[in-house]
Amino acid sequence: MKRYFIHTFGCQMNVNDSMRMSEVLGTLEYRPTPVAEEADLIILNTCSIREKAEDKMLSALGRYRQVKLARGTLLGVGGCVAQQEKDKLLKKVPYLDFVFGPDSIAKLPDIIGRVKGERERVVETAWVDSEEYVFPRADPETSRGKVTEFVTVMKGCDNVCSFCVVPHTRGREVSRPFPDVLTEVASLAQVGVREVTLIGQNVNSYLGGVSFAQLLLRCAEVPGIERVRFTTSHPHDLSDELIEAFRVQPKICPHFHLPVQSGSNPVLKRMRRDYTVAEYMVRLGKLRAARPGIAMTTDIIVGFPGETEEDFALTLALTEEVRYDNQFSFIYSPRPKTGAALRENDWGPIPHEVKIERLERLQKLQRRISGEITQALVGQEVEVLVEGPSRYNPLKRFGRTPENRTVNFEGDAPAGALVKVKVESATPNQLAGKQLEVLSPPTVMPPAELPQPAESCVVA
Repeated sequence: MKRYFIHTFGCQMNVNDSMRMSEVLGTLEYRPTPVAEEADLIILNTCSIREKAEDKMLSALGRYRQVKLARGTLLGVGGCVAQQEKDKLLKKVPYLDFVFGPDSIAKLPDIIGRVKGERERVVETAWVDSEEYVFPRADPETSRGKVTEFVTVMKGCDNVCSFCVVPHTRGREVSRPFPDVLTEVASLAQVGVREVTLIGQNVNSYLGGVSFAQLLLRCAEVPGIERVRFTTSHPHDLSDELIEAFRVQPKICPHFHLPVQSGSNPVLKRMRRDYTVAEYMVRLGKLRAARPGIAMTTDIIVGFPGETEEDFALTLALTEEVRYDNQFSFIYSPRPKTGAALRENDWGPIPHEVKIERLERLQKLQRRISGEITQALVGQEVEVLVEGPSRYNPLKRFGRTPENRTVNFEGDAPAGALVKVKVESATPNQLAGKQLEVLSPPTVMPPAELPQPAESCVVA
C-alpha cells in the first residue's frame, strides 16, 4: 500500500486544498500516514503570504530530504509558493521532484505518473482561465465523522493591495455557481456535518448567481446545518444586505473576521485599501447594531513601509476602541511583485527591531482585551457545538461557541451535539467549564471521531 503525507502551511484555503489533494491521491490507491518517515509521497502545500512561511517550507524540505534518501520518497511542493516560484524551486531544491500550483490539483495523477514513469522533474503552474475553471467537487465521504467543514465558494482576488501576493498566486476572482455550493453543503449535512464555513480570498465579492448574503441565507436553510460561517472579507464589500442577513438569520454565526490592516489612514492609502478608518467604523457599527454581541476579529500589519510612531499609535487606539475578540497581527515582510516591495525604499523601510517592538506592544494590548472579554463570560452559560475530545485532556470534550470561542469542558456529549456549558474559567484564548445539558443530539451518528485536521495533514 502506497502512503502519502501532506504538510500544510497557511490559511483555510490551503487546508481545504489539502483535502482535495487527499481525495485525488485516494484514486491512485495512496493512503494517508500520520508519520512522514513512512511516506512514499510527501507534498508540502505552501503559503506565501509571509516570508516566514516560505522559510518554514524550505526548512521542512530539508528534513524530508532524509526520508527521500532512505526510502526513495517522492517530494512535491504545491500551493502559493509553488505558483510564485515555479521552476525556480526545482533549481533551488535539486532533490525536489515536482511543483504544482493551486489550479493543478486535479493533475496530480498525471504529474506523479510523469515523475515515476518518465523520471522527469515536473512543473505545472499554468493558470486555468476563469471561464474554464471548474471547482474541485468534494467527496462528502471524506467528511464523514466531522462536525465542521470548509466549502470553497470562490478563489482569487481582484483587490491589488500593495502588500499582498495573492493575486499573483491565486489569480483573479472566480465564483463557484451557487447551486454547486448548496449541493455540496447538503451532501455534507447528510454525513453528519452541522457547521460549514464558506471560504475564499474575498467571499463578500461573491458573484456565483446570487449575492453573498443570499448564499449565506440559502446555506442556513439546508436541513441538518445548524451553523454557517465564512472567511475572509474585505471591508469595502460589507454591504447593508450582508448586515441584514446577520440580523434575520440566527444560524449565521455571530462572528465576523474583518481585516483592517492599520489604524492610520495614510498607511491604508499606501496599502491600497480603499476605505478610511472612519468608514470602517461606520460599517462595524451597523454590524454590531444588527447583531448585538457579535465577536469581531481582524488582521493587522505592523511596520508597513513609512509607518511612523504616530501611525502605530492610531492602530493601538483603534484596537482599544473596537475591542476585538482577537486579532492576527504580523510584521510587514516584502512579497515579490507587490507594490509595497517595489516602493519600500521610497516610503521608508522600518527597521526590524522597531517592527518587533511595535508588534509586541500591539499583541500585549490585544491579550489584555481578549482576557477581559473571556473573563466576563465566567459564570455564564454558552452554547457549544461538540467537535470531539479535548486535545489537552482526552477525558474532556472540545467545541466552539457561535462566536467561535473554543471551549474545553467536562461532559460526555458526542461529537455533533449542541450542548449548554457553564463557563467556570477562562484565558484570553479559550474557555473551560462543565456540560449542563444536551440541547440537540448529532443529526447522524458518525462512525468515529476524527481529529482536525486530518492525520496526514500537518498545519504550520
